Amino acid sequence: MDFDRAQLAAFASILTTGTFERAAQHLGITQSAVSQRLKTLEEKLGCVLVIRGTPCVTTAQGEALLRHANEVALLEKQVKEEIGFSSEASNLTSLQIAVNADSLATWFIDALAQVDGFLFDLKIDDQDHSANWLRRGEVQAAVSAEPTPIRGCDCFPLGALRYRATASPAFVKQWFPKGVTLDALKLAPALTYNIKDTLQTEWLRAVFGESIFPNTHWLPSPQAFIDATVNHIGWGMNPSILVDPLIEQGKLVKLIPDMPYDTKLFWHTSRATAHTIAPLTTAIRQAARSALAD
Repeated sequence: MDFDRAQLAAFASILTTGTFERAAQHLGITQSAVSQRLKTLEEKLGCVLVIRGTPCVTTAQGEALLRHANEVALLEKQVKEEIGFSSEASNLTSLQIAVNADSLATWFIDALAQVDGFLFDLKIDDQDHSANWLRRGEVQAAVSAEPTPIRGCDCFPLGALRYRATASPAFVKQWFPKGVTLDALKLAPALTYNIKDTLQTEWLRAVFGESIFPNTHWLPSPQAFIDATVNHIGWGMNPSILVDPLIEQGKLVKLIPDMPYDTKLFWHTSRATAHTIAPLTTAIRQAARSALAD
């Protein structure tokens, strides 16, 4: 069975924008036309693709079709560029990328700013889990800590995002009066991004040879991590790029000097769309080379 391109576009726009009304505005057609195209596509496939709501979300069957629609759009963009079709509006193609929050907060935006022609749809996940989005086909590229190429994908080493265990001078005075010991760290409140974040426990194991889970605040925001650390709420593993200036200003201190923790990162791209997003891959590698440790 062949897919109707207009029906696919309506289906994808509903999920991208979240509503039928915004999908109609995006496509430049009426809302009833969007509804009719989706209805026809669902009847043709014999299944429900979109769960109506605010926002609209996809069903399991719809997820598979959405992956196909996104890849088709990228491939069409590539063909249009190769034959010299350069309409600015038609070149704005949605690109789904999984990236960890700390990369997004430090160096990743610099790479995105170097590339035109895409509407970036970023999925935020821990670097140890972001590759799973690519395995499931929900994104076309991912920044990940996984060094092994995913099946059907290319993999490029980017460098290491360096973290430093930091706290405010007041926090150190309160919680570590006899020095930063493992016993003291078991009691002092730490900062943790979410349940997938293991940087604190990995640093503790690397430094002390023992794996513990400290008392912790849950703060799912890189900027909140910095603010909470500066304001004496807890100690945390913060990207060196962000905290080195604060250390120089005396607002933060390293818990243990000369004991950073490096997380190696890799750029994974689907081979099916690798040529289309090659300019982004170049920008990603250049930005990482400038910002990350070897």
